[in-house]
Amino acid sequence: MKQYNTYIFDLDGTLLDTLDDLTAAVNYALRQHGMPEHTREEVRHMVGNGVRLLMVRAVPDGDKNPRFDDAFRTFREYYMEHSLDTTRPYDGIPELLAALRQQGKRVAVVSNKFYAATRELCRHFFADTVEVAIGEHEAEGIRKKPAPDTVIEAFRQLGVSKENAVYVGDSDVDLQTAVNSGLPCISVLWGFRDQAFLEAHGATTFARKPGEILQ
Repeated sequence: MKQYNTYIFDLDGTLLDTLDDLTAAVNYALRQHGMPEHTREEVRHMVGNGVRLLMVRAVPDGDKNPRFDDAFRTFREYYMEHSLDTTRPYDGIPELLAALRQQGKRVAVVSNKFYAATRELCRHFFADTVEVAIGEHEAEGIRKKPAPDTVIEAFRQLGVSKENAVYVGDSDVDLQTAVNSGLPCISVLWGFRDQAFLEAHGATTFARKPGEILQ
């Protein structure tokens, strides 16, 4: 696989297996507000485009439900307290990031998870290897993925250009983010979407395990 100077990673489903904690937070919020819960596999297909859309998909009638804002607030509060209960890096990810940094590569994370949670998870798991961590941004005019804005912000904070950079993710949103950012994309197969789904959305380069990104 081609080597790059800068690696921009998605977080959920790419670096971290967050599905159990997300499922627990979704179902806690739904229970608190008298709504039906979802299975882990159902939540797997809801994630990928930010936590608000996750809850829009989880709540009956989405954000048209008069209790949606309360359920979403409960989800956020619960998740911030429990985002480290079961979340772990995928096997081989810490070694991949360490190797990239040892080789002098620049490394950033860009996620649609809310900003505080993105920074906390990266600080907890990848403090020595992820240089910049950007979540759903509150600054006016910075749109979430698949818009290129947070990727552009990552380059700005790293102090690099997009020349010889690559985006690494596990979803159709990541593929579109790469296209919108003018970057090639490596789609990982250990995350929340399978190869058939990714190919149907235009993926052409795959990593079946983290070590392949270094090869």
